[in-house]
Amino acid sequence: MNSMKLPRRNFLHLAAVTAALPTVSRFACAQSYPTRPVHIIVGFPGGSGVDLTARAISQSLSERLGQPFVIENRPGAGTNIATEAVVRAPSDGYTLLWANAANAVNAALYEKLSFDFIRDITPVAGVARILIVIVVSPSFPAKTLPELIAYAKPNPGKMTMASPFRGTVPHLSAVMFKVMTGIDVRHESYPSDAQALTDLLGRKGAGSVLWPWRGHRVHQDW
Repeated sequence: MNSMKLPRRNFLHLAAVTAALPTVSRFACAQSYPTRPVHIIVGFPGGSGVDLTARAISQSLSERLGQPFVIENRPGAGTNIATEAVVRAPSDGYTLLWANAANAVNAALYEKLSFDFIRDITPVAGVARILIVIVVSPSFPAKTLPELIAYAKPNPGKMTMASPFRGTVPHLSAVMFKVMTGIDVRHESYPSDAQALTDLLGRKGAGSVLWPWRGHRVHQDW
């Protein structure tokens, strides 16, 4: 994937052409790329929001380009494990990284990485926009953002916020929210957003999880 100028142009060309041309043209384009299965490496566990979005896109690509686009989940280290796997893979366009904002964050959080994201990874296409929202358990007494802040201030340390891994955008967004509002809430890191939501629904009252949730909006032109 790194320094793959020609495969990148081919990929973008195919993505545009296959959406507009009839089946015969689509078949002709598919002869050049891909000619075998393509692996998309995702740095989050199966069932997470990132994973589900990647699987939806991979299915669409498989149907359009005539080859399987296979999702491989390699969670851990804030997506650095997945990124390193792609950097070390052959630069032939058959191992792709499902990159996200965590890759930009990691460049500042980690002092020693075995790769340089800007140097070693070439962008192919933008596929989704991420919305950060706050959700709480239905039993939680606050139903609006002002009510949430008003509840948290006289109850320092009684609320918990969750995030998938440490250093991710939801985690940093929650920290920024704490600084801006002056509230005191505990942070709990989860191996996936799916597990955090399960915990959220299982807690009651003041123990409810404050969750900076990531909503994925897939680009309509994809």
